[in-house]
This record gives sequence, structure tokens and C-alpha cells, in this order.
Amino acid sequence: MDDPRLQIPPAFAIGLIVAVAAVLIATAVLWRVVRGVVEQGAGSEGSLQRVRWLMRAALFAAVVGLATAAVTAASAPAIDPSPSSAPAVPAENPWSLVWSDDFEGSAGTAPDPEYWTHETGGSGWGNDELQYYTDSPDNASLDGNGNLAITARRTAPDATELECWYGPCAFTSARLITAQKQEFTYGRFETRVRVPEGAGLWPAVWMLGSDFAEVGWPQTGEIDIMEFVGNSPNNVFGTIHGPGYSGGQAYSGDFALQNPVPDEWHVFTVEWTPENITWTIDGAVFHEADPTDVAPNEWVFDHPFFLLTNMAVGGNFGGDVGDDVTFPREFTVDYVRVYRHSSSTN
Repeated sequence: MDDPRLQIPPAFAIGLIVAVAAVLIATAVLWRVVRGVVEQGAGSEGSLQRVRWLMRAALFAAVVGLATAAVTAASAPAIDPSPSSAPAVPAENPWSLVWSDDFEGSAGTAPDPEYWTHETGGSGWGNDELQYYTDSPDNASLDGNGNLAITARRTAPDATELECWYGPCAFTSARLITAQKQEFTYGRFETRVRVPEGAGLWPAVWMLGSDFAEVGWPQTGEIDIMEFVGNSPNNVFGTIHGPGYSGGQAYSGDFALQNPVPDEWHVFTVEWTPENITWTIDGAVFHEADPTDVAPNEWVFDHPFFLLTNMAVGGNFGGDVGDDVTFPREFTVDYVRVYRHSSSTN
């Protein structure tokens, strides 16, 4: 047996055997002598002397044997009670960090322009969204606590100069992209965020193909790392869009939390490989996609993508803004990190 808990030290075993043997021998001899004494008569002094000698010898052997066993047991090293004494070998982490933004800086500072570019406008962004995206720190800035705050604000339509697709804009917000600055093919994409509550709010961290300007959407591909809509306060969404599976027909998965999503910070992760894409929230897998899930349509997730983060107001997915929703509302991003797998050549 290989289990050290079942192995007996040799000295302990020998001592124990000697002690037991001495007792057994003395008992056997004593019985024979006593029987002889009875048969020869109680007054036989020679027989009594033999009994005394044998008892002393047996007692001495038993004491020596037990002492050997006791000393051996006391000096033996303690045995780990775990199933195996072999140390566990930690699994090697196959992911290495290649890029991150932890949004460190003083409050009111703009996001790092080395990484991020503002997209601006009030066109509705293909979803009939109600906000105008600005490049103002009022809508996107560091909060001084290591976070990016994207803030949606209500405007006074009769006083604003901002024009949206439906007329004077009712809301402002921000949309940031890493296009032509930080682009990636495959990897682990992780973000820690806290979303605001309120019907009609639609924050997201997501990715678009870097060939967007050439081929357009949805041919370029879209991977939504996380989406939240205030009209479904306990649900989060992970989605891919591509040719033949976009918009309302996108390949999407959702996860229902026990408590409303805005109650806590959450970590969202996408692991994107040549074979598939997997979504998690706080370590729990809630959606997966591979080419067979969109067949016979084209799988377009095999080229560089850039990152986006924004908070829309209203829109086809965001839904109507609740009458009880007060503004401003903040979508807070603690970090965005990208890791490369050890087997990746990209």
C-alpha cells in the first residue's frame, strides 16, 4: 500500500511483537508449571522457583518490547490526515494580460485618449435611441476612485442646441471606442461594472469588427460582452450579431440573478477562441456560441475586433424610459482587461 497512514515503522512492529510474544510464552509456561506443581504437590520448592524466574523473564521481555514500541511511536513524524501526502500541483493559468485600463486618475479627468475615442451624435445609432452622445466630461470621466463613470443626463429640449433623429435631444450620454488604438483577435475579455437602475437605461460593454467601415454591420460581427436593460432589472445578456443573425434574430443568451443587477458590482467575461465564444458573470457560464449555432449563416468571428462601452437611453432594446426615473444616472466601469491564451498565435 502507498498510503503512509497505513504503514507501520519496523521498530514499532518488532517491539510490539516481542511484548506480545513474551506475554504468550509466559502464560503458556506458567500454565504448564502450575499444572506440574499441582500434580507433584504444593510443597515443591523447585517448581515455585521456576515459576518466579519465568515470570520475571517474561515481565522483563514485555517491558522491553512495549518500551521499544512506545519510543518508536513517539518519535515517528506526524502523518497528514489528507487522502494523499503528495502536494497538489497548481494548474498553470493559460491566460496572460496583454492590455488593460483600470481608469486611474483624478476625478473629472477624461478617459485615456491613447486608448479611447469618443463617438458623438444623436442619429439613433440604428436602434432609435434617444440620447445624444457627447465628448463632454459631464458624460464620461474618471471618478477619482479608479472607475470610469458614463453618465446619462436629461436635457431641456426647448433650450438645447443638440439635434437628435426625433428633434431636440432629451438626453445626453457617452460612447467610447478603441478602434484603431486597441484591437484584438481572440482572447479573454473581462470587465467589472456596476449598472444603474431605471427603466429605459441600456449600458453595455461590447466589441465590433475592425472592418466595420469597409463591410458594415452586421457583416463585420458584434460580440456583446454584457448588456443590461433597466426594464429587466434581474437579467443580463450576452449576444453575437452577424449576417443572418442580427438585431431581433441575434444569437443571444441571458442570465437571471436572484437580486436586481444594479444592487452589486459584477464581473463579466467573454472567452473568445477560434472554436467558440463563452460568456460568464461572476464566474458562472451563462451562454456559449460556436459556428454550428448560426449555421448555415457565416461565422464572422475570426478577425480583429475593437472594444466599446456606452450607455444608451431608450431604443428598440432599451425600451421606454420610466416616468419615475430621475437623472443623472451613472454606469460605472472599474476596469476593462484583455488576456491572451498561451496557445494563441494572434
